[in-house]
Amino acid sequence: MKQSIRLGISTCPNDTFAFHGLLTRAVDWRGLDFQIELLDVETLNERLLTGGFDVCKASFHAALLAATDVVVLPSGSALGFGVGPLLLASASGARPRHSGQLTLCPGRHTTASLLFDLFHPRTTRVEQVVFSEIMPRLSAGTAEFGVCIHEGRFTWEAQGLALVEDLGTRWETETACPLPLGGIVASRRLPDATVGVVQRVIHDSLMLALGDRPAALPTMRAHAQEFDDRVLMQHVDLYVNEWTIDLGPSGAMALDELSARAASLGLAAGRLQVFAG
Repeated sequence: MKQSIRLGISTCPNDTFAFHGLLTRAVDWRGLDFQIELLDVETLNERLLTGGFDVCKASFHAALLAATDVVVLPSGSALGFGVGPLLLASASGARPRHSGQLTLCPGRHTTASLLFDLFHPRTTRVEQVVFSEIMPRLSAGTAEFGVCIHEGRFTWEAQGLALVEDLGTRWETETACPLPLGGIVASRRLPDATVGVVQRVIHDSLMLALGDRPAALPTMRAHAQEFDDRVLMQHVDLYVNEWTIDLGPSGAMALDELSARAASLGLAAGRLQVFAG
């Protein structure tokens, strides 16, 4: 009997791109039986923290809270320079300064929310919402600030919003590390041999997409908030890079830095470890 793997994937274009081959069975599942769910990132984070998946894409903030229970796979991460969330404002010149202001964040366990906590602690009130609600609410004037992720990084100017700070640029300036946003984590309940097979399937899927990028577009369109192919591929260009193929030493160093900073706020159960096979 094939081993069943409960796999959670986000609907972000970089993930549907990377997992296109796995989702369509264009790559060999290597004897495993993947039971796949595609969900928004915060739902994945919550399910990770309740043990709902064997393998899933998760924000590294959530992974830190589950660090004693999971390992990070070498392939599939969103990590790099120039990839950070944006702190946006509904009005030009506004800055987060007091509790009378409201900041919208895309989920309590997202790395974007962690960065806001790290760089703007105890400033505004924070409300957690689905990421796709943030820019419309800023445009409507029902919040002063929002932490923007995903496709909105490329479309905020067209919606008349103002940039307060690129939180990724601030991370890079302070740490000299690429920013680790999210990655593929596997439960420590799985045998190492099984985790190794999962890693190889994910690597195969990623390499297939990189070898024929246009072939992944139908899968990406099926789950994206933004249906413009140019914007979808901008997303891939930004979030799929050398660290997505293999975290390597610099990726592991970035995870160590994030682990230490989250621990300083009491937001980490331990240090994130990369699966070594």
